[in-house]
Amino acid sequence: MHRDARGAIAQIIMLAIATVLFAPTLAAGTVFGQSVRGAVAPVGVQGAIGAFLFGIGMQLGGACGCGTLYTVGSGSLTLLMTLVTFCIGAFAASLTRQLWVNLPALPAISLADNLGWFWAVVLQLTIFAALFVALGRIFPSAKALSSPPLPSSPPLFPSSLTQLIYGPWSLLTGAIALSLLNWLTLILSGQPWRITWGFALWAAEIASFLGWDSTSSPFWKTANAQAALTNGVFADVSSVMNGGIVLGALLAAGLAGRWVPTFGPSKQIIAAAILGGLLMGYSAFLAYGCNVSGFFGAIASTSLHGWLWIVAALLGTAIGVRLRPLFRLPN
Repeated sequence: MHRDARGAIAQIIMLAIATVLFAPTLAAGTVFGQSVRGAVAPVGVQGAIGAFLFGIGMQLGGACGCGTLYTVGSGSLTLLMTLVTFCIGAFAASLTRQLWVNLPALPAISLADNLGWFWAVVLQLTIFAALFVALGRIFPSAKALSSPPLPSSPPLFPSSLTQLIYGPWSLLTGAIALSLLNWLTLILSGQPWRITWGFALWAAEIASFLGWDSTSSPFWKTANAQAALTNGVFADVSSVMNGGIVLGALLAAGLAGRWVPTFGPSKQIIAAAILGGLLMGYSAFLAYGCNVSGFFGAIASTSLHGWLWIVAALLGTAIGVRLRPLFRLPN
C-alpha cells in the first residue's frame, strides 16, 4: 500500500540468518543431548488453502499469531477478542482435520534431505539475495538509509547506540533478535518456535474442563495429544512461550510508559477482529502453522512447504487488504 519494502527486506535478512544458524544444528540431530528436528510438513492443497485464508485473517484480525499476543500484552482489548477466537478457530480445525487430509499433497520435502545441508543453504541464500536485489530495484527507497520510516515502521538500520538500547528498535535489530531467539528455541525445545499449537491446546483444556471427551476426536485421542492434555499448558513449550510473549510486551509497554488499555471504536472493527481470529486459528492448523512455524521456522528448516506458505499467504493478504475498508479498517 505504501511501497515501503523495508519490512520485507528485514524478513529476508532474518530468514537468511536463521537458515545459517539452523543448518548445523539440524544436521547434527542432537545438541547437548537434546534431539532437534525442523518444521517440515507436506506440500499440498490443504497447506495452500490454509495459508491463503491466514493471509486474509491477518488483515481482518489486525495482527498475525505472535502479533496478536504482543498486542494483547500492550493493552489492546480488541486483539484480546482476536486471541480468544484464534484459539476457538484452531480447536475447531483440530476437530475437523479429517475433512482436509485427503486433498492432493506431496510428502514433506526438505531441501536439505534432497540436496544436502550445504547446497540447501547455498540455494536458499541465493534466493534471499535475489529477492533482496529485486526489492531494492522495485522499491528504491527501501535501501535508502536516510529515508524517513512510516509512523508505524522503525528504520531498517539502527541510527545510534541510544536507539538500540532505548528503542524503538530498528527492523534489522528485530530481524537479528528473532533469528537468534528462534535458534535458541530449537536448541532448548528440540523444535522451532511455534504459536498455533498452544492456542489449540488452551481451547482443548477449557473444553475438557467443561465436559468434552477428548477421546471422541481422532486428533486429540492420539498418544501425543493425550499426553499434552494430561500434562497441562504449563508443561507445554508453545503455551509457556505464548504467555511469555504477552508478559514481555506488557513489561516493554509498561517500562516505556505506553501501557494504555484500548478497545475497538466500532462494531465493524470488533466484527473484523472476531472473524480474523477465527480465520487465522482455523487456517493456521490447516497450513501446519502460522507465519511463525509455517513460514519462519519452515524456511529456516529448508522445508519446501514454507515457500508455498508465503506465496499463498501473500495472495490472501492482497485479498484481505481489499476487504479491510468493508470493516472500516484503514489501510
